[in-house]
Amino acid sequence: MSEPRRLVRDLTEPEPIPEAGIARAVELMRSGRLFRYGEMGADQLDVSLLETEFAAFAGRRYCVAVNSGGCALFLALKVAGVAPGDPVLVNGFTLAPVPGAILHAAARPVIVEIGTDYVIDPDDLRRKAQASGARVLMLSHMRGHIADMGAVMAVAEECGLAVIEDCAHAMCASWQGRAIGTFGVAAAFSAQTYKHLNAGEGGFLVLDDPAMAARAILHSGSYMLHGQHLSSPGEAALAAAGDHVPNFSMRMTALAAAMLRPQLKELPRRVARWNAIHDRIAAGLQRSQHLHVPERGGGQAYSATSVQFSVSGLEAAEIERFLGLARTRGVPIKWFGAERQTGFTSAPRHWRYAGDQGALAPTHRVLASLCDIRTPVTLSDEDCDLIAEIVRESIETVAADRVASNGKQTTLLPA
Repeated sequence: MSEPRRLVRDLTEPEPIPEAGIARAVELMRSGRLFRYGEMGADQLDVSLLETEFAAFAGRRYCVAVNSGGCALFLALKVAGVAPGDPVLVNGFTLAPVPGAILHAAARPVIVEIGTDYVIDPDDLRRKAQASGARVLMLSHMRGHIADMGAVMAVAEECGLAVIEDCAHAMCASWQGRAIGTFGVAAAFSAQTYKHLNAGEGGFLVLDDPAMAARAILHSGSYMLHGQHLSSPGEAALAAAGDHVPNFSMRMTALAAAMLRPQLKELPRRVARWNAIHDRIAAGLQRSQHLHVPERGGGQAYSATSVQFSVSGLEAAEIERFLGLARTRGVPIKWFGAERQTGFTSAPRHWRYAGDQGALAPTHRVLASLCDIRTPVTLSDEDCDLIAEIVRESIETVAADRVASNGKQTTLLPA
């Protein structure tokens, strides 16, 4: 009998930085001028130009570039007026930097339930908003899964919630033709290596309100050189903020901006390929009765850099065996139901720092079976088919062994 086929691709492999970005980065390194501000004047404008370009790309008036997506989330909370001890609503399917940003602002996370489609439950959002008295929702478009934004924004209006969008996995996404990142008072994007843009680390805060933009520029650490910002609400707005806004030193470097600017132009091509990869793998996974890939409804346009699916009918030890079988064949799978947080993956029950959140039974039930595969844009169609084949065969091996051990057929239903 022949050995099972194995994937030999590295699922953490990014695309190379475009040559134009490499050339500009080398030029900057030779000059030594890596700081975004020039003390003798605006002698290099890489970050300011990127901010202007990204604001236009995102469909917002202003952009402030910072050193991580988490910093952008924290900055959004500060300029939205969140004070120490304030409750901030956040959906339960997200990554640790999101509740981390809330704690960074000395606020208090209030976790909202998710449904089997992995997105926020509008009914629980209303309940938690009314019970907590929260005035801010940090809505995480986790892994590019877009909630019913009509329903979410209706609850936000009803309950007086300012919405901050976490768009780390939703660059180029939209809901019924409207760009994700334009629904709330502010939105944060990421340029970490495994996101849509790659500077190693970096983030963007986009918004429309001039007073909020002025505070964001000052908070980010402009010193008194904010005149070098091209994406700016102007000197009057900055002067009004004046001495009341502390410097948090979270600027993006010129080197990061130099690498990012050429990538912005490449995004439409990359997103089209990412979605083709996602859809091909998802279709392959759906050929197994033991795997469930939620439908993305409501006219959402996504930009998926990973694939999520649920398994059900298996105990934790059986899921761990399934993950091990896939891993030995070259397909590492993240699991949000693991007892301990691993790598980048965690769940609300791991966030002890977030305080007592109550039962959160629906969210824990969904995350207990939720799995995630990173999908680099360099995957070929053959790679996609092999990934789906390996996942199917691994889960079916475990399911068959469960049936054999029970001595009878067990029906596995979607989560």
